Amino acid sequence: MGRLFGTDGVRGLANGQLTAELAVDLSVAAAHILGEAGVFDDSVDHGRRPVAVVGRDTRISGEFLEAAVVAGLASAGVDVLLLGVLPTPGVAYLTGSLDVDLGVMLSASHNPMPDNGIKFLARGGVKLDDALEIAIEKRLREPWDRPTGGDVGRVRRYDDAVADYARHLVSTVPRPLDGIKVVLDCAHGAASVAGPLALRDAGADVVAICAEPDGLNINDGCGSTHLEVLQKAVLEHGADAGFALDGDADRCLAVDHSGNTVDGDQILAILALAMRDAGTLRSDTVVATVMSNLGFVQALRREDVDVRQTKVGDRYVLEAMKAYHYSLGGEQSGHVIMSDHATTGDGILTALHVLARMAEKRATLAELADVMVRLPQVLVNVPGVDKGRADDDAVLAAAVAEAEAELGESGRVLLRPSGTEPLVRVMVEAATAEHAQSVADRLAGVVRAQLAL
Repeated sequence: MGRLFGTDGVRGLANGQLTAELAVDLSVAAAHILGEAGVFDDSVDHGRRPVAVVGRDTRISGEFLEAAVVAGLASAGVDVLLLGVLPTPGVAYLTGSLDVDLGVMLSASHNPMPDNGIKFLARGGVKLDDALEIAIEKRLREPWDRPTGGDVGRVRRYDDAVADYARHLVSTVPRPLDGIKVVLDCAHGAASVAGPLALRDAGADVVAICAEPDGLNINDGCGSTHLEVLQKAVLEHGADAGFALDGDADRCLAVDHSGNTVDGDQILAILALAMRDAGTLRSDTVVATVMSNLGFVQALRREDVDVRQTKVGDRYVLEAMKAYHYSLGGEQSGHVIMSDHATTGDGILTALHVLARMAEKRATLAELADVMVRLPQVLVNVPGVDKGRADDDAVLAAAVAEAEAELGESGRVLLRPSGTEPLVRVMVEAATAEHAQSVADRLAGVVRAQLAL
């Protein structure tokens, strides 16, 4: 069996790869491993038992997977608080604020509705490290002593989850958002209630769209992967800005008043300058990935803000933030982590703080986004190649060096083997789209010739 855990929990086709049986077994194994690792805090009186919170997005499969996870946890002697439908960052927040031992989120984020996923969070609402995930996989289906009688876990609902989370979000906003009209695309997902509630309570005039989940329509032609719906709504309602969340609301992208896209790099740049001015950008440094646009890096360095870059994935961004105690990081895709307020990416939190910057500067979102100029970026996927040799081929290395010399400081080249497919990604940025495409196509040809299977 290949490794179950990916970069963001266990995902797969619900009732296909991700079955109720697997959900039960994973939950039992997680309860045992986290207990043995000392992640459960025996100093906290939970009635002599560890406590977990369980939340989910709006997929219909979340209902049976929730039941399976609860069955696994309770059978292992863990008390469970059911949070119901709540964004991933909401589950992370309540794992910390309720001082429980374990959080579980059922979601496949921006994936299509038939998929689902299970994400475990340790005390404080932080993601599990690789060692714990590997240990959980190894423990699957091993014999264990089952508690009986009064030693099995108890299950009850926690009805204040959405209100608690929204209240926390609003408490982080430095100023009222009165007078700002915003469209929020909830992707028919986990933030369909919490998102509009938080923005309205912060003072914004909110038009909520795609906020009527039926269990089948999550991410369906809406949300952060389909911005055209938001762009149309912003123009129709004459809104000052719009934000599109994904299914579990751990990321967002934005649209300005003219319907132009504002991507994760631009959002990160806006927040970096806001936090620098407020004195909350620790070490005047932002963490981003190698896929961040060169225009982002150039813009922040002009503002004397340093950029530390990591491998692609919010997991790696988080690791760097923790290691160096940075307060802001994110990805071009819209995952933005504000560690003073959250342990994971939070799309609603991000939207609130971008709107607060608009209110502070009395500026449009377009004006704020103009802090950086996105260089044209071309990405070419080269399939059917031996990606393991991408870093060792001398001819390919020479071709990359030649391209980098040609681009100079006005562009860059990134060759990245895919983490899940037999292909190599060739990314080129240049002063013009034509130049970027030309260099990318040339390098892709070298990759095909040198690494062909």
